[in-house]
Amino acid sequence: MVKTYSYLHLGEKIDLDAHVVCKYRVTTDLPIEEAANAIAAEQSTGTWTGITTLHDKEFKMCSGKVIDITGNMVTVAFPEEDFDIELGGIPQALSIISGNLFGLEALQKVRLEDVEFPSGILKKFKGPKFGADGIRKLVARPEKPLVGTIVKPKIGLSPKDTAKYIYEGGTGGLTNSKDDETLVDQKFCPIETRTKLIAEKLDILKEEGHKMIHSINISTRGDKIVELAEDAQSWGATILMIDVVTTGFEAVKAVAENPKIKVPIHIHRTMHGAFSRDPLHGISMLPITKLVRMCGGDATHIGTFGVGKMAGTLEGDRECLDECLRKDKRYKTMMPICSGGVYPGMIGTMIKASGFNVQVQAGGGVAGHPGGVKMGAMGMCQAVDAAFKGIDVATYAKTHPELQTALDLWGVK
Repeated sequence: MVKTYSYLHLGEKIDLDAHVVCKYRVTTDLPIEEAANAIAAEQSTGTWTGITTLHDKEFKMCSGKVIDITGNMVTVAFPEEDFDIELGGIPQALSIISGNLFGLEALQKVRLEDVEFPSGILKKFKGPKFGADGIRKLVARPEKPLVGTIVKPKIGLSPKDTAKYIYEGGTGGLTNSKDDETLVDQKFCPIETRTKLIAEKLDILKEEGHKMIHSINISTRGDKIVELAEDAQSWGATILMIDVVTTGFEAVKAVAENPKIKVPIHIHRTMHGAFSRDPLHGISMLPITKLVRMCGGDATHIGTFGVGKMAGTLEGDRECLDECLRKDKRYKTMMPICSGGVYPGMIGTMIKASGFNVQVQAGGGVAGHPGGVKMGAMGMCQAVDAAFKGIDVATYAKTHPELQTALDLWGVK
């Protein structure tokens, strides 16, 4: 005889540190309890019908538990026993917390909003090697926001022109620069030549009294990324960049936990909008940010608090910022990065939302300056200085012509 099981445990006390606890935003025509039950069943021991092979022992050990329903927010606790971190790793964990539920016909939409992992799982991850504080030490900037650029155009420049761009940005005061996410090892800009020429320019800047680091994009196949990381470091890379969504969390972890790697890891999140943009369906960036920190990212993109070109919200981006900088975890903090359609006139608004422990970076907002890259970099740095000093950007621009030119071109937001 087939036994019917309920996954509803509302009001029951459970050991949260023995479970992975997920919060889902659910849109459905079903009674919310029925929808919640379907999620917990599908992602643990259940299926679309009762089965003769599920018994009390297995159900008690492995079943997901709906522990709270508040409005359309459903909280499900999955037993730690369901997770195989040693071999299955993050891929197996994602198959539970963000798997088949997205395709359930019974649900119109469902979004994973948050996840908390128990200490038994967290201790299996090492987190960032450098973190926010370590990156600040590399560029000798203990208090002010870091100021970076993305080389533009994102593809097409030669290694020589890329290195020239970075040097000019450094002479304008930038602390950071990065490859764009689409550049790896194309014929017009081979990664080895590019990395070596950039390293030479960064050395010149250092001799001139300015410290700057550049993120080399090593996003590649899973079987090649550790080797490429080691190669890039040997060519002079000062920080490595990985696109976490396209390469995978375990790729980040493999590079971060490689004892040969002695430089930070900058995490880009290209393609995240495919699953994070819909406020009712997919995965929010908060769980992604938590996983990045667990896997060893030292800096990660969080958005622009609703003022840049990429879709995002003040609330959502602030949640990611807070997660990067939380000090109640076993890991070092991560440097939050604000990037995407950034220009000097929006820096004040952005930093008001983020605080000073952040990295702001602009591509077009530097390269699009009428005076060129160096003056564009100066305009960005001046905007950050104004925000740091608490001076209105328009007032500060009156004595800083590079900033004034940027404000005249793009305005204040």
